[in-house]
Amino acid sequence: MTAIRSTTVRVPKAGEMVAAQLRRQIVTGELKEGDGLPSENTLMQQFGVSRPTLREAFRILESEQIIQIRRGARGGAHVLVPDPTTAGRYAGTLLQYRGTTLADVYAARTALEASGVDFLARRRTAADLKDLEKALAQGEQLLEDPIAFSEQADLQFHRLLMELSGNQTMIVLLDMLYAIVEQHNQSVINANRDNANNGPSVQLVQKAHAKVVDLIRQKDADKAVAHWRRHLTQVSEFVLAGPAETVLDVLS
Repeated sequence: MTAIRSTTVRVPKAGEMVAAQLRRQIVTGELKEGDGLPSENTLMQQFGVSRPTLREAFRILESEQIIQIRRGARGGAHVLVPDPTTAGRYAGTLLQYRGTTLADVYAARTALEASGVDFLARRRTAADLKDLEKALAQGEQLLEDPIAFSEQADLQFHRLLMELSGNQTMIVLLDMLYAIVEQHNQSVINANRDNANNGPSVQLVQKAHAKVVDLIRQKDADKAVAHWRRHLTQVSEFVLAGPAETVLDVLS
């Protein structure tokens, strides 16, 4: 006879269960951004819990930044839309703890963006192309100002590619990485703000953006992915100071 191994099953606390119910109402859209939650007395009666238990649920949801507790006459708990920057901050802390290098972050970014470009090139619509052309035009207008191009057009183009890919999981994961990439990019921009050699680099970036759009237009997924991988590899080589540079160096 096979012995049954004993395991301990953790029963969720009442506050966690109330938080889970309210969280579900928020993420399904039953409760919308800016909505005020019912009064504490109403919620206590609805869930059959005490005030301390309800406030524990509020603390959980507030720590997740999906509700905000306001004070005063119009106070109470109000709904916030889940924000990927919250997950990005946590991911950044975890990567710092693990001693993750920026090269590792950029490699993950390349893998995810290449997959997104593959999805987009195979399924793109006329509306997608219109959005991409608009983004290219905005970048073109900023070529005479490399700093403005870097701050206002470059990463936004990358985000647009991923948004149009339609894969929500990749979009969320990349938003977490972009929180780190954007901060690192800003430090690189600040360090090179007076560098007169920035001009040609933004010209090449814009050219790379235009080429990937053209390949997406042709629905040539293989060439689009190969081109985008090359471009991101070149970008990484330019912005990374050295193999030992870590996430901690950027976010600390």
